[in-house]
Amino acid sequence: MNTEEILAINIFGNTVFDYLVSLVIFILTWIIIFIVKKFILNWLNTITKKTKTKLDDKIIEYVQSISVAFYIVLSIYVSLSFLKLPDIVHQASFFALSITIIYYIVRFVHKIIEYFFLKIEDEQKKKFQEADFSQLHLIRDIIKAVVWFIAILLLLSNLGFDITALVAGLGIGGIAVAFALQNVLADIFASFSIYFDKPFKKGDYIVVGNESGTIKKIGLKTTRIESISGEEVVISNRLLVDSIIHNYKKMDYRRVKFNFGVTYDTDIKQLEKIPEYVKEIIEGIEKDGKKMAELNRVHFFRFGDSALEYEVMYTVHSNDYNVYMDVQQEINLRLIKKFKKEGIEFAYPTQTVYLKKE
Repeated sequence: MNTEEILAINIFGNTVFDYLVSLVIFILTWIIIFIVKKFILNWLNTITKKTKTKLDDKIIEYVQSISVAFYIVLSIYVSLSFLKLPDIVHQASFFALSITIIYYIVRFVHKIIEYFFLKIEDEQKKKFQEADFSQLHLIRDIIKAVVWFIAILLLLSNLGFDITALVAGLGIGGIAVAFALQNVLADIFASFSIYFDKPFKKGDYIVVGNESGTIKKIGLKTTRIESISGEEVVISNRLLVDSIIHNYKKMDYRRVKFNFGVTYDTDIKQLEKIPEYVKEIIEGIEKDGKKMAELNRVHFFRFGDSALEYEVMYTVHSNDYNVYMDVQQEINLRLIKKFKKEGIEFAYPTQTVYLKKE
């Protein structure tokens, strides 16, 4: 039997020559892949290292990290396409190649997503020392899940499945789930609003309705606040977004107004000097050589029921609540000392009863 006769032998609908051609194509596919990976990618890798952005480096690293399994499946599919085989074999090879390609595409998209989200995290860390990334991570994971969902639909569509009915069924089911979980979903979307709008952040002191305290954690459903008295207050994100929030950490200074009264028998000259005393006291409070407060105004503004009342407004050069309380305490103590020295008496509620003889 000569060579031609051997090559013409038919095995399962293909000649020996057909099988040899398929084997050669399999080997050539491997050689092409080797050339691309070894030379072209290495050349591109050298170029990308000279650029400022790290994205192209990540892309090259990912392509180089693709496993041998992908190249085996690709080579088998290409080589089998030259053979006359049952449809189920060709369908199986196409199915395996589709799964492999979609899997690596999804992984590639995930790497790109992670790269951009890591960049966002790095920028947030530079701006805020105690940045909370729980919402950012949730957004990232949702985007990844959507990518997988689209990939699965594409795979099913390529395999001949009718995805229209599937998408319609998922849409109806999604509406039902949304109705059942509307409050939970509202809280989650509110957490996204808090993350992007940033009305407050971890460590801020806020007042919401009757509650106040320092933000300890911003979660997906709730935000946790540590009140002044020490207990933890848990507030729904939905309620936070719908409420008026006073954020004291965002102010650069604190403006304070307080009143005091002196007795009606205080001498007129002393009444005229009280604004000078108050200015001297407030602007004389210092710490480490730095003024802690500045007087805005002080006025004798009202005749009270039992006192001549003064109204004082000043500015504390700090947004810290504790600093404000320290300054106010020092003002009160110095006012008491100064008024005692000058013979001025603070008023307190009294009533005078006049009896008339008939």
